Amino acid sequence: MNTYRAGIDIGSTTVKLVLLNEQKELVFGKYIRHGARTQEALASLLQEAKALLGDCTLLPAITGSGSINLGKALGIPFVQEVVAVASALKQVAPQTDVAIELGGEDAKIIYFKGGLEERMNGVCAGGTGAFIDQMAALLQTDASGLNKEAENYQEIYPIAARCGVFAKTDIQPLINEGATRADLAASIFQAVVQQTISGLACGKPIRGCVAFLGGPLHFLPQLKQAFIRTLKLTPENIVDPENSHLFAAMGAALECGGEVALPLNDLLQKLEQGVEMAFELKRLEPLFRDQADYDAFRARHDKAIVAKADLETYRGNCFLGIDAGSTTTKLALIGSEGQLLFSFYANNQGNPIKTAMTAMAELGKRLPKDAHIVRSCSTGYGEALLKSAFCLDEGEVETVAHCTAAAFLTPRWTACWTSAVRT
Repeated sequence: MNTYRAGIDIGSTTVKLVLLNEQKELVFGKYIRHGARTQEALASLLQEAKALLGDCTLLPAITGSGSINLGKALGIPFVQEVVAVASALKQVAPQTDVAIELGGEDAKIIYFKGGLEERMNGVCAGGTGAFIDQMAALLQTDASGLNKEAENYQEIYPIAARCGVFAKTDIQPLINEGATRADLAASIFQAVVQQTISGLACGKPIRGCVAFLGGPLHFLPQLKQAFIRTLKLTPENIVDPENSHLFAAMGAALECGGEVALPLNDLLQKLEQGVEMAFELKRLEPLFRDQADYDAFRARHDKAIVAKADLETYRGNCFLGIDAGSTTTKLALIGSEGQLLFSFYANNQGNPIKTAMTAMAELGKRLPKDAHIVRSCSTGYGEALLKSAFCLDEGEVETVAHCTAAAFLTPRWTACWTSAVRT
């Protein structure tokens, strides 16, 4: 029975498995998203390795942000991620001075010259693969679609990558103003570059030979090109390993000391039966103690119901409000006493004007001839755009719009809150 070094990397969004032979050559390597099912994902990879290599014995080591508890449960030695990456680079690209690694929900810069030093963002997913996925969804595509679009960019716009909310605030007006998808895609990648360099390097120069590692930089060439442009790297200073998305797993395999040997079938059996992991985390109390507590909560909140009336039989003055949000467009028509006559809610598909036109057309078909819209107002990200496009009477800041509705629907609470503020 053959024996292989096995490196397992459990990341925030993916699982990677690498098997090396006695000559430390790659015989199996794969990267898949785990969808929060890490055990099932790892079992799937092991099944594929078994189908390719047959029954074998593994000398395993595990690394990654989600690996410690699973490694303990399976009896697999843990290797710190930076040590694993450094080991793989020493084997494949010893000339590396700096490594930039982007993961699903974290980012790292590792300096190798003048002592090993790591800068890591593991608290916020800003500027990582998850951020790219979120921005891609905003443009009605996926990460590979963003990469394809960015190939034909003409202009780069400033976009914040520290947080998805900030980025949407920058992107939505650009969409509204007609920026091309290609320019938006390239700008999103550039924002990731700026976030990584400014947020992690913090002024320390990124010089010499730079290695690009991790799934996003492996699968998105235009993102890598954005780093190369910004850092002004020449071809001889670019380290672009063939299996850059598997480097932490490869390093774990290289670092394994052989103190644990597991038949592949035994490891598979443990995973398929389900491994119970001990989490060293403090847990919050549940939101509801029991069903009765939940029922009481529902009873309290069911009292706060917006009054509704039938639009088809309504007569008199009515008032139109449109909320153009970052991803959705909402429309509400109310009567003279504040009763809701008509509502609309839909994804704006990157075009809030077209979505609002669809809503207006639907309202126009149902509006009785004796019902008259006497006042109209817009709010949200696209407040000014919609006000101009539809000649609305006014626009209002989102927080003021929320407060006005809250004051109307819950006057007693609003009076108490106002009194407390003044006090």
